[in-house]
Amino acid sequence: MPAPRTLLLTGAAGGLGTLMRELLPGVYGYELRLFDVNPVPGAPDAITADLSDTGALREAARGVDAILHLAGISLEAPFEKILRANIEGTYNLYEAAREADVKRVVFASSNHAVGFTPRPLDGDPVVPVDTPHRPDTFYGLSKCFGEDLASLYWDRHGIETVSVRIGSCFPEPTTVRMLSIWMSPADGARLFHAALTAENVGHTVVYGSSANTRLWWDLGPARALGYRPQDNAEVYADKLIAEQGELDAANPEHAHLGGQFCTNPPIWPH
Repeated sequence: MPAPRTLLLTGAAGGLGTLMRELLPGVYGYELRLFDVNPVPGAPDAITADLSDTGALREAARGVDAILHLAGISLEAPFEKILRANIEGTYNLYEAAREADVKRVVFASSNHAVGFTPRPLDGDPVVPVDTPHRPDTFYGLSKCFGEDLASLYWDRHGIETVSVRIGSCFPEPTTVRMLSIWMSPADGARLFHAALTAENVGHTVVYGSSANTRLWWDLGPARALGYRPQDNAEVYADKLIAEQGELDAANPEHAHLGGQFCTNPPIWPH
């Protein structure tokens, strides 16, 4: 599809939203409409509202060409908070898209939707995108819901969605685990742009990371959208391994895709 002209970016004040609100207009020319529960620095026209504010969401979605949905709680929290922000909030977002006749959404899913999947060891195949949901937290569970909700809105209402199971999108990886799941901000923008512009996606689920040497999952479906990652976390490997050591498959924190989210109680770094 042609590149959307006006893009609703929810979660615009968050960490990933901040990165994308700089990269997407500057590199790809998007005109952004910004939405967040918190004020967006330097953006007085941003819509400051909660995802439970259906009126504000309807107004935000009116007239846009596509939506990049990054809003919600990005760590584990009590179920009631996850329910309100990530489950009911994502439903409200899709209802606003339906009412405004927006036909393309890119949904920020997460590796934590499949977090209890064992990580591949040396010689194992990478994890396919059709691996069954195995959420590691209420947060991961909410991402399973979002993927399934997106599928429903495609089948019932014709709203196309690419659900991106994001690993860790930071300027550089900070743990040895991130050497396998890191997505550079520039590659994040490349992937979101591909997801916004690919033809006939229906409902597609992809993993989101850079072309890492130690990659745990299959980037083939993302590449099929036109994604061409340019970065590799391996340039940070020597430093991180010297500081932290290699991953240990016998350590519960290292045994699954979800890392520390799979511990009890969960620990929060992505």
